[in-house]
Amino acid sequence: MTKKERYGQFISYFQENMPDAETELLYDNPYQLLVAVILSAQCTDKRVNMTTPAIFDKFPDALSLSKADFDEIFPLIKSISYPNNKAKHLIGMAKMLVDDFAGIVPMKVEELIKLPGVGRKTANVITSVIDNQPNMAVDTHVFRVSARIGLTTNAKTPYASEKQLIKHIPKDLIYKAHHWLILHGRYVCLARAPKCGICNLKEICKFYAKNETKLKKL
Repeated sequence: MTKKERYGQFISYFQENMPDAETELLYDNPYQLLVAVILSAQCTDKRVNMTTPAIFDKFPDALSLSKADFDEIFPLIKSISYPNNKAKHLIGMAKMLVDDFAGIVPMKVEELIKLPGVGRKTANVITSVIDNQPNMAVDTHVFRVSARIGLTTNAKTPYASEKQLIKHIPKDLIYKAHHWLILHGRYVCLARAPKCGICNLKEICKFYAKNETKLKKL
């Protein structure tokens, strides 16, 4: 199977079975999504969604969050991974949004990555989710699943994986493909025990082809 054929079948499957894929983070506006994505680093969306309502209630916009201090933020996010750093990032992010962007979340990756707590992955999430920009956020799920299926080859870093994916996925589908890969990794192609028995991508999956005999015994 050629790479073009593999990508074609991957896209066809998800267009038919998951045409409206979207983030599982709950938000009402770009500011809320930015807060949620910063908190989601190495943490589950479920945990983030349990945490953000109290934050959004107390700090409904960047201006109010920019005036917060660490002792106000930390108790609200102490159940989140790395709460110390994330509390500082949220305050720093909000202050920069107010000072440099009039409190409005920018929609350019190069501007977003200037904000505390915002790396390339987060910037790609914000721009693709809010603005449907053709940016591929590569988290652990995307990195793992794309490599296993064979969409990426010898990609040693998330950025290398990102470049390969956006090269082969149609521009108007990149923002959706990000969610396809995440959700497939979250619920089917698990890190330690992939559910190959229920996976409908077995026919195009290099990982399954390589481990078929062993996986059939599971």
